Amino acid sequence: MSQKKLEIWVGLFVVAAIASFIVLAFSVAGLSFKGEGNSYTLQANFTNIGGLKPRAPVKLGGVVVGRVESISLDTKTYTPLVTLSMFEKQGFYPETSSLAILTSGLLGEQYVGIKPGFITDDIDMLGNGDLIEDTKSALVLEDLIGQFIYSINKDD
Repeated sequence: MSQKKLEIWVGLFVVAAIASFIVLAFSVAGLSFKGEGNSYTLQANFTNIGGLKPRAPVKLGGVVVGRVESISLDTKTYTPLVTLSMFEKQGFYPETSSLAILTSGLLGEQYVGIKPGFITDDIDMLGNGDLIEDTKSALVLEDLIGQFIYSINKDD
């Protein structure tokens, strides 16, 4: 009977370890078992999105207020169209708000930073499906290196 108890305890330990790894994988991937609540979508055109990917966070002052829902190509302007899913519990933003694609650290993940604009009586709040026009594209490291090398060669 002692051997059977040991096998049951080892089995329970293995199941607990597998469950822990699954929770860790979901946490690292930025996925959650619980929903983020109600959300609304915003859209923005950028000239260059760099390495931005779907599910990347939208942050305001370091707080995640939404996620990148999808990235597609606008066939009329031939620019990337980014659709954002914004969490309603984090609030709504004035239509004078701006977006920028930023990088965590020197070579870290890219995310969308939102900067709320000014609020006055005649400024409306962004709603579901609205387009944010004030955008700043990603800084691409290869482009910066190319500009640096070009500026060195130009002086010669």
